[in-house]
Amino acid sequence: MITFSEVTKRYPDGTVAVDELSLEIPAGKITVFVGPSGCGKTTTLRMINRMVEPSSGTIRLDGENISASDPPTLRRRIGYVIQHGGLFPHRTVVDNVATVPYLLGWDRRKARRRAMELLDLVGLPASFAKRYPYQLSGGQQQRVGVARALAADPPVMLMDEPFSAVDPVVRKSLQEELVRLQAELHKTIVFVTHDIDEAVRLGDQVCVLKVGGRIGQYDTPANLLAAPADDFVAQFLGEDRGVRRLAFLSSDGLPLTTDRLVAAGTMPAGLEWALVVDADGRPAGWATAGDPDLRPCARTFTVGVDSLRSALDSAILNPSGIAVGVDADGRVVGLADQAEITLRLRMPVATR
Repeated sequence: MITFSEVTKRYPDGTVAVDELSLEIPAGKITVFVGPSGCGKTTTLRMINRMVEPSSGTIRLDGENISASDPPTLRRRIGYVIQHGGLFPHRTVVDNVATVPYLLGWDRRKARRRAMELLDLVGLPASFAKRYPYQLSGGQQQRVGVARALAADPPVMLMDEPFSAVDPVVRKSLQEELVRLQAELHKTIVFVTHDIDEAVRLGDQVCVLKVGGRIGQYDTPANLLAAPADDFVAQFLGEDRGVRRLAFLSSDGLPLTTDRLVAAGTMPAGLEWALVVDADGRPAGWATAGDPDLRPCARTFTVGVDSLRSALDSAILNPSGIAVGVDADGRVVGLADQAEITLRLRMPVATR
């Protein structure tokens, strides 16, 4: 656990970056700091490894006041990932990953063996070990950066906007990779981002900071979206926070109908749209009155597995405006319209 007690960072010109910040960051969870530019996100993060020293207050790591720790020694116990990976350009990938083990005095063979294990863990082939950073894509460099931060198996990882410099497709892939790694490793991760979608997707806890380093709200993503503490938090979350909240509601129990499910070549009277289901029970396409050609079923959702956000996406992306619910084998279970999905927003949110 990381504990901030009335921590303030004031610069010589009088600028207050962080103002009497008090909060507890739980062990083994992902805590995300998010907020507008100048709210003290990165300053708060860097005070944890003493790259920035607080002006007042205390920060404790598992009960130990970090001000009593030697900064270089402290930093070797804390993984650190930044934008663009921060890799050493003159070192190979394997030696970049092995940086901290080398500093800790590990012998070269042990350090490199650990580095190779971590390359596999973050989804990079062994053939990348001898490459240099310039030979990698941005997403691959970020994976190396994550592997380097994990090299000495630190209990705490600090991640300062690590995915902001890559394109949206790669960014989503890296986010999914981080969630997968966290499910396996259970690190205490402090993550900084300016993107509220990334914050609610990754965080077990989200701290929305106001300019000047004051807490707007510190809560679970689901509670944050359901009940913003004030107008600032509500405005920062955006006008579509209701749609985001659907990601925390299960599709299990969503009322589904089967009256629009038909076999090929049939179209019951009175229906504008019907979903044609093949012999195996899987969607073959949408039929519409007066049109002999089927239109593709653009998106389905797995009932009880996917969230209501996925169900709404299915409804929006299908030409009929209707969501298609399937089982784990892809067989159609039933259909739901958008109104029924959004009505579920009145239900209590799920907890992680």
